[in-house]
Amino acid sequence: MALVDVHVHFMPQNVLDKVWGYFDRVRESGLDWYIQYRTDEDARLSALRELGVTAFAPLLYPHRAGMAEWLNEWVRDFASRVPEAVPTGTFFAEPGADVYVRKALEAGVRCFKSHVQVGGYDPRDELLDGVWGQLAEAGVPVVTHVAEGPEPGNFTGLPIFEEVLKKHPRLTAVIAHAGMPDYMGALDLVERYPNVHIDTTMIGVPFSERMWPLPDGWVQRVAGLVDRVVLGTDFPNIPYPYEVQLDAIRGWDLGAAAEQAILHDNGARLLQLSR
Repeated sequence: MALVDVHVHFMPQNVLDKVWGYFDRVRESGLDWYIQYRTDEDARLSALRELGVTAFAPLLYPHRAGMAEWLNEWVRDFASRVPEAVPTGTFFAEPGADVYVRKALEAGVRCFKSHVQVGGYDPRDELLDGVWGQLAEAGVPVVTHVAEGPEPGNFTGLPIFEEVLKKHPRLTAVIAHAGMPDYMGALDLVERYPNVHIDTTMIGVPFSERMWPLPDGWVQRVAGLVDRVVLGTDFPNIPYPYEVQLDAIRGWDLGAAAEQAILHDNGARLLQLSR
């Protein structure tokens, strides 16, 4: 089966080195987070192709003001030379964010990333009102790391993000990591807001189940919401082979049609692959 992955990371090497440095420190703290695909860019692209990934969203994100527009330029170039990569963008709570997000939308960006934990910004900041509004109007998805796993930030937590959704109820938001560890709270948002989705990034795999297990009844609820679940993996920063995530999804026994929707069709719809 062809795969569409909405949660993959490709970044400028100096930025990626800092991300990998973070996981190195995690390992030193005692959590064995060995990066499975710590290779050069060409090798990582080859790995995705061999796995059957026919399209993916290369996500990146700033940790401070003044980075987002530069990152958007980098990923635009990356997507122009990698056929499987969908043009993506990011933003920070800073003056002018609505301007460069508008430019990115006009340039054909089809997915955004908001990492509230790393960015340390409040998603309710008035500096982002125009950003959320534009994304809601355009129907372009934003993969949002707003929950409190693997560790909380100053403005993480699904109740905080729901305040954004209340103001922009048509926003197409993909809650990364299925809201880990508040899995049921994420499904509540999916049921309350018509364009909210969850991605499967690192959920249901043995590594995560040891610390943040899926609760009883979660699979049964997801079975009725399969049109709002999309494949995400966190490649290349995962501490296990890519196939482990696929095995976890198939282990939910949702049926062939549901697996097709999660592994391909829903992501293809969100990323507008028919364009």
